[in-house]
Amino acid sequence: MPVSEKFDLAIIGGTVWTPGGPVETDVGVRNGRFAGFGHLRGVSAATLDAKGLTVLPGVIDSQVHFREPGLDHKEDLESGTRGAALGGVVGVFEMPNTDPPTTTADAINDKISRALGRAWVDFAFFVGASPDNVEHLGDLECLPGVSGVKMFMGSSTGSLLVPDDENVRRVLKSGRRRVAVHCEDQERLEERAGLVKGGAPVAMHAEWRDVETALRATTRLVRHARDAGRRVHTLHITTAEEMVFLQDNRDVATVEVLPQHLTLSAPEAYERLGSLAQMNPPIRDSRHREALWRAVRDGVVDCIGSDHAPHTLEEKQKPYPQSPSGLTGVQTLVPIMLDHVNAGRLTLQRFIDLTSAGPARIFGIAGKGRVALGYDADLTIVDLKAKRTISNSWIASKSGWTAYDGMSVTGWPIATVVRGQAVMRDDQVIPGQIGAPVLFTECL
Repeated sequence: MPVSEKFDLAIIGGTVWTPGGPVETDVGVRNGRFAGFGHLRGVSAATLDAKGLTVLPGVIDSQVHFREPGLDHKEDLESGTRGAALGGVVGVFEMPNTDPPTTTADAINDKISRALGRAWVDFAFFVGASPDNVEHLGDLECLPGVSGVKMFMGSSTGSLLVPDDENVRRVLKSGRRRVAVHCEDQERLEERAGLVKGGAPVAMHAEWRDVETALRATTRLVRHARDAGRRVHTLHITTAEEMVFLQDNRDVATVEVLPQHLTLSAPEAYERLGSLAQMNPPIRDSRHREALWRAVRDGVVDCIGSDHAPHTLEEKQKPYPQSPSGLTGVQTLVPIMLDHVNAGRLTLQRFIDLTSAGPARIFGIAGKGRVALGYDADLTIVDLKAKRTISNSWIASKSGWTAYDGMSVTGWPIATVVRGQAVMRDDQVIPGQIGAPVLFTECL
């Protein structure tokens, strides 16, 4: 074979999950893209031995908070993306509730400049919706490196908030890409704040931010989206009632769930973890957890994100409700969900749909989300039989902790490949941060 036809990298000996299912084949990469399949030994400049391993399309985490700029003591773009690489994640979409919030072109460009040369994996940034930038959202959502618009209907970490119907409608009428939305009803949150004001057990978090708080916002959002002719993506859905509603509105709304809500449940999580289990929307009881799994099995759920939202242990140890809401998660998404695969709660094919094909479909990602000729050579290579224990010492986040510390899992990320370059192998990142902005079909 002429040198010009050789591959830059060949992944040898693994079970490769293609769009048609699992295939025992080698994978050839040229110029950062998938370029061939078959018996490729001896026709590549470099090889990656995947014997006994499962080669998956690269996992995309479409909801992370990396806190830079302004809150860098909790996390930054280097440490957050390093955790992603260690966890088998090839791309991340970062949220806008930084300090200052990401609401302008200058703020987007600043984040991109901070990420280039420091990010271990590919990235994109959401622009935050606010009453002050509504008229510019249609332009901002198609800037290079922008994954779309994020709207907070209820208050969470940071100052971004669009609580009222008039401004929700304004946001939905400005632009054309799918809008990602945090659905909690701000009016009800304020009405019920007295339940925890002055101090309360952390388990009251789920009572304050109750089912009705979530359902009311989700139904409002879908009604306004339908009127505006705009597609929306409902983030971190937590309730049985929302799932019943959303399954009848699939033409307008896509649905995300989190590993936290599929794995933990009240009251046990609060009793064991205290404020380390505190997040928005909250961990709820097992009735809701089972409803989320039912929605996963029934196809109502479109993707899984981590909602990685780190705070320091010192901050989390403040008395509730002074303790901030948020859990780490980007590094644990793959092992936690592979453990669920091994337990029979979902198939590996469904895992791929939720973590690769799903994000690509929802957000219109260009050239990612499947192992196919011409696509970016992004791979999450895993050992489905590996038994490991998740520990705080493994976590790359500046916060240094995980709610899953001490949890034994079956299934582990062994290598992370981003556009044909291995960025992690055997729990070690490989120097040379190559992360680049993700491309989107609606904005090419």
